[in-house]
Amino acid sequence: MIKSLKIRHVILIIAAILLVDQFLKIWIKTHYPTGEVYRVFGMDWFRIHFIENPGMAWGWKFGNETGKVILTLFRLAAVIFGTWYLGRLVKQRYSRGFIVCASLIYAGALGNLIDSMFYGMIFDKGLTYDPAISDYLQYSGVASVSSNGYSSFLHGSVVDMLYFPIFKVGNFEFFSAIFNVADASISVGVITLLIFQKIFQKSNS
Repeated sequence: MIKSLKIRHVILIIAAILLVDQFLKIWIKTHYPTGEVYRVFGMDWFRIHFIENPGMAWGWKFGNETGKVILTLFRLAAVIFGTWYLGRLVKQRYSRGFIVCASLIYAGALGNLIDSMFYGMIFDKGLTYDPAISDYLQYSGVASVSSNGYSSFLHGSVVDMLYFPIFKVGNFEFFSAIFNVADASISVGVITLLIFQKIFQKSNS
């Protein structure tokens, strides 16, 4: 008999990831200025480095404001589809591992979608697009929760803060990406699916 998960377990996984992701993002954004670097427990390889990005995971950008809205709408469509797909996986009793991975990917996508959809409306400072330079303007100071947002619906920027420069050789640094809990959740879900794909397929058959 296939060991599957119930929908309440899926909801708990997603809720836990969202809670940690959004708590850390809001804490960082309302307590540190952008560019701030803090060494966790004094360790050089584990840092909090607060940045914001208007684009995709891992700081990738997607053109101008029009591109950003398209990206946000794509994320929204993916989350809507993911809601249906997760329900289908649970109903058809897919393996626990497969459903957990799908839940991680879904939670990560939803976490970054929340930033893109609402952060521009609920914080007074954030990245804003300047057509004159065809790029986003940084801001100074620490943001606050406010009804006078720095932007509008669908125009918020994603908050990133996790930085693990494990080692550096010359100009090469591993690991140089700055990311967030949602990014990590997506990556863990995708990588685990790729590694254990055959095992999950056997469990699902």
